[in-house]
This record gives sequence, structure tokens and C-alpha cells, in this order.
Amino acid sequence: MRGEGIRVLIVGGGVAGLATVAALEKWGATVDVVERSTGPADSGTGIYLTGNATRMLGELGLREAVTDVAVEITRQRSANQRGRRLFDIDVAALWQGVGPCVSLPRARLHEALLAGVGDVPIRWGRQPVALVQEGDRVAVEFDDSSTERYDLVIGADGVNSTIRRLAFDGRAAARPLGQYAYRWLAPRIDAEPVWSVQLGRGKQFLTIPISAEQTYCYYNDGPVADRPGWRDELRASFTEPVATMLDALDADPSTLHAGPNQEVVLGSWSRGSVLLVGDAAHATSPNMAQGAAMALEDALVLAESLAAAESLAGALRGYEERRRARTDWVLSQTHRRDKATGLPPVLRDAVLRRLGEKMFRSNYGPLFAQP
Repeated sequence: MRGEGIRVLIVGGGVAGLATVAALEKWGATVDVVERSTGPADSGTGIYLTGNATRMLGELGLREAVTDVAVEITRQRSANQRGRRLFDIDVAALWQGVGPCVSLPRARLHEALLAGVGDVPIRWGRQPVALVQEGDRVAVEFDDSSTERYDLVIGADGVNSTIRRLAFDGRAAARPLGQYAYRWLAPRIDAEPVWSVQLGRGKQFLTIPISAEQTYCYYNDGPVADRPGWRDELRASFTEPVATMLDALDADPSTLHAGPNQEVVLGSWSRGSVLLVGDAAHATSPNMAQGAAMALEDALVLAESLAAAESLAGALRGYEERRRARTDWVLSQTHRRDKATGLPPVLRDAVLRRLGEKMFRSNYGPLFAQP
């Protein structure tokens, strides 16, 4: 099916939305993009992209633009909260032939994706407030009181998706994972390009270099939001570089971003001519760093499905059939990893020292193949 004469609305100007714009570029449809934020992201923390994510960036012609401003991560190191090493992974070797693992500021990734969509117009500070299926088309009312009609509406607007709420009658809310996450930036103190995590019981402290000057820090706590004493507890319970990273946060609290970790599980990703992609459809715990990767894969597979099918309805069915096994695998593995970190530390440490590397390779095994 060719895209000429087909009008598409993409809701969301983040990774999922911009990747979908780039993937659909050659299909020939008329594409509109709306984003509720008032402008391009110029702040935020960091992001880690595994090899299957950078492979998709290559397919979109964006890999060089991203890797040029990223740090290539060659090793992942896991330790307990006392700093005793549990296992290491040579991720460069693990993802060889797929793509490099890289980390970078989220704002730099957003800049590269924006550059990649060229002159496709984005209406900033706009979002839908109502959707009405009219035969094969969807009437979309926006928050400026305008209404436009589309052949396909794609919700790429994240874990708290407005499109999911409107199209699924509000019954498909994201569900909490019992983790409240704190993310911030600190100066880089280690020249080695290593992703490093310390594991407490049900808690994790992670550092990743994202530039020559900066480190991305991540800590997930229990379900209670913004506990006043979380910094003191983290400082007392975990070893260095925790104290150094917290000192940097105390010196510049403006870099802190906090919120609950949530997942989205749906029986179907479409309703009529409305489709969800990325975190709007299948958000998971961040412990496998697959949010951006799955969104990038979604974009490429959707473009292929649209080009190959004879109808939009057939394309949406084919897309979901092709993606389900892969996203379900990621969901199941994130559950296993969260469960493992909740084990009693003595048992968890013994298991991870013996089987950690094997378990890690198994987690990602199916993702080495093309989606």
C-alpha cells in the first residue's frame, strides 16, 4: 500500500514520535505532528541505548548523528551496595554485529531526531482532547478548539498517553511498579566508559557517563514519592561513588527529575484507526534500558507493515502480530530482573556471582535478531 492521499497524525514529539516520522518519510503520506510540550527538550538527564537501538538508528540514517555526541559504553559492572563486584559484562562483545551501546544526554538525542525529520512541521504546545471514529477516519479535536480528520492517528505520547486515555475510554492506565525513581546529573569522575550499578534489596543505584564532563545518576527507591530522607538513606546504605554523586546533586538540585516507574500492558494496541506505539503501548520497568529501543523498532516495523499491507486495517494487524512476541519478552524479563533484585542480598549475591553473566546474556538473547 502506498501512502499517497493518506493523512497521518502523530501525537508526541519524543523518541517514539520522531522515529515514526523518520520511518514513514518514504511512504508518501501527509504527516502532522503535535506535541504537548511548548518546544524542543533542552534539559533532562541521560539515556542509555543498547545495540538493538543503535541498529535501528542506523536504519533511519541517524546513527552517526547520535554516536558522534555519545559515549560508547564497553562494559557493564554489577556490584552489591557495599561495592563488592558481582559480575561484569563486555557489552561491546555482547552486541557485536548488532550495534554499539552508547549513552548521551536526552537533549542531544532529541536534537539528532529533530534534525532527522527535516522540515516536517511540529505543532508545539498542542494536544488532542477528543477522538471520534467516523467510518475509516478519525475526527480529532485539539485543545485550541480546532478539529481535523485523519486516516491514521498514532499515539506516541509516552507512558501517560493522552491518546491511550481517549481511545481506550480511560480503562488502560499505566500501572505502578512500586518503584519511585530519582534521576540527576553529576560531574564525570571516571574516565572508563562503564555502566555501573550497585544493588540493594529492591533498590538500585546506577551511574553512566554521558559525555566527557557528565555522569547520569539513577536511583530507584520504594513506592513512596519524594521521601524527605531518601538522600540520607542512600548515602548511608551505599558505597562510593554515591556520596560524591549526591554532593553534586546538593550543589545543583535543578538537574533532579523524579517520578514513579510504571508499565503499560494492553490486550490490543489499536482501536479503529488509532494506534499506540512505544511507551504508550508497552512501557516497562527501565531495568533493561529497552524503552527507546522498542520505540525505534516499532517505528521501522510499522513503516514496513504499512508499505506491505493492502489496507490500513491489515497493516495495523500485521504490525501488532510482528511486535507482540518481542515486547512481551522484554516485559517478562524486566519482571524477572526486578524480582531478582528483591531477593535477600546474601542469596541474590550468590546467584549473581555464579550465574549473573549467563542470566544477562539470556535476557537479551532474542533482541540480537532483527525485529
